[in-house]
Amino acid sequence: MSEIEYFYSAHSVFAYLGSARFMDIAQAAGRAIVHRPVDLNQVVPAGGASSFRERSPKHRAYFFRREIDRWSEQRAAPVMAGYPAHHHNDMALGNGMLIAGAMQGHNVDQLAHAMLRDHWLHDADFADRGTLARIAESVGLQPEPILAAALSDEVQLIYQSNTDEAIGRSVFGSPTYFVDGDMFYGQDRLEMVERALRQPYAPS
Repeated sequence: MSEIEYFYSAHSVFAYLGSARFMDIAQAAGRAIVHRPVDLNQVVPAGGASSFRERSPKHRAYFFRREIDRWSEQRAAPVMAGYPAHHHNDMALGNGMLIAGAMQGHNVDQLAHAMLRDHWLHDADFADRGTLARIAESVGLQPEPILAAALSDEVQLIYQSNTDEAIGRSVFGSPTYFVDGDMFYGQDRLEMVERALRQPYAPS
């Protein structure tokens, strides 16, 4: 089966807002999703942008509230009021769980969606093993083997490799999708992803 590469972090609001739509598009096209969780603390500044907390109040109010609210309505993807208190916690365990799950042969599409949803609906803390275990169980996965491997050297090397590759391929935020090597940044490009899967865009 052909694939779509998916660079994102499991706490990314815009990955969440597009998650269900993206998975529907991939399924309809008969494409498998290759999950490539990355460390946004490295990816965002490498792309030339300031960190979220360094941006102006007006920028944050527009991009991280008004845009969230509008796309939440557009995609029928509800979000909590305010900002998750655990949003800036370390993501090595949560993103590592996704990588470990894929390495152990699981389809992690629904795990990724559940993590994104629970963070933006219920302030799920991805540094907390109990929270991650509950989310894994909710999608029918046994959490213990995945969590046991999530912080292993092997998984964390892949996490760093994903991050380095994202930077090398000019990924500058989450979510970013690659369709046959063509990059699409942002869930607001999903309709273009859908078109590219039917008919590739002319090369630039």
